[in-house]
Amino acid sequence: MNIQHYLSAIEQADTYKRYGKVLQVVGLMIESQGPEANIGEVCYIHTSSNNKAPILSEVVGFNNEKIILMPYSEVNEIGPGCLVESTGKPLSVKIGRGLIGKVVNSLGKNLDESPLPKGLSNYQTEQSPPNPMLRPPIAEPIQVGVKAIDSLLTVGKGQRIGIFAGSGVGKSTLLGMIARNSSADINVIALIGERGREVREFIEKDLGEEGLKKSIVVVATSDQPALMRIKGAYTATAISEYFRDLGLQVNLMMDSVTRVAMAGREIGLATGEPPTTKGYTPSVFATLPKLLERTGTNEHGTITAFYTVLVDGDDMNEPIADTVRGILDGHFVMDRKLAERGQFPAINVLKSISRVMNQIASQDHKEIAQEMRSLMATYEENSELIQIGAYKRGTDHEIDKAILYYPKIQAFLEQEVFEYVTLDESIKMMKALIYGGTN
Repeated sequence: MNIQHYLSAIEQADTYKRYGKVLQVVGLMIESQGPEANIGEVCYIHTSSNNKAPILSEVVGFNNEKIILMPYSEVNEIGPGCLVESTGKPLSVKIGRGLIGKVVNSLGKNLDESPLPKGLSNYQTEQSPPNPMLRPPIAEPIQVGVKAIDSLLTVGKGQRIGIFAGSGVGKSTLLGMIARNSSADINVIALIGERGREVREFIEKDLGEEGLKKSIVVVATSDQPALMRIKGAYTATAISEYFRDLGLQVNLMMDSVTRVAMAGREIGLATGEPPTTKGYTPSVFATLPKLLERTGTNEHGTITAFYTVLVDGDDMNEPIADTVRGILDGHFVMDRKLAERGQFPAINVLKSISRVMNQIASQDHKEIAQEMRSLMATYEENSELIQIGAYKRGTDHEIDKAILYYPKIQAFLEQEVFEYVTLDESIKMMKALIYGGTN
């Protein structure tokens, strides 16, 4: 046993605790005189109540040598002169296989307040994205279990997809379907800025008992401080990275990345950043790529990521939607008109794209998918003429074919919430539809 190693560690250990004190609290922001701390480090704020645990906070900026902190919880107990103690470390959470089947908060603690299982490892929530040269190319498809996606918008292992939709179009239900039906080894689901009522509904109805058995759910509801909401996204991504490094195929589902951006906007405005497009601060557009680039492939395993983007007023070109679409490897657009028509999942296939489908699908599969897209596009282009009865059958062979196939295609794209269809079955059904079962 090398005792010298321990002796040198003891000699280098800093045995002093450094404190500062709270000067003022303005909105979300706590200003303190000291202690020595760097941006991103966690501090404890000791309240005047003796029986209360210290409030966890993070250094988010400086102002004339005064530290600007933001709390992970409410600030009701903080008063002038409260002691601020630096931990000297950024936020880390406990991660391990024991978390599978659990529902945790942004700090990695059980939401039902039960103790965490033993044998978990400490893992920092903020990590650098993998080196681009060490990322293997996306080479094989992953089963999503949704016919419209597996057949026409095939997803690859390690691909990052945006699900763009307005409120109430079925994003959460679609995520629940993917979590239950996917061929991934484990799901990490981040519910960021959700209504508290929806959390249990999603876990019990959309995800179900079978889905929860291979999932870890990270929850930060809309009533929680901005820092907790943004950390929920970082914690979920860190959990995904941990399991990817074990060599597993991971699905990360984040609902929604828009609410992460809104939390970033709150923090940026509170620390004095100038607002830019739609009030979003420049740091929001800098942190989004850092967060989204952490997923994908690395030399050990893959994280296939699905990020929902809440588009205000169904405007697909609002700033966050535009930024996220430019970063990710494809987007699925959920259409309110399809949802109103009763079609579920309400994915507008013609407006959606999977940027890696050409690399991972067979030639045969690509040709059939292109044929189906072409029929749908032909019908859509001439839909007004067809619906008012102005088009006469026999005028154009392509339009006649599109009219014949359109009801069959619509029936194929619809899927019951608890209907399970494999990737191979989806492709076979599409072949049978286009070629009449001959191939």
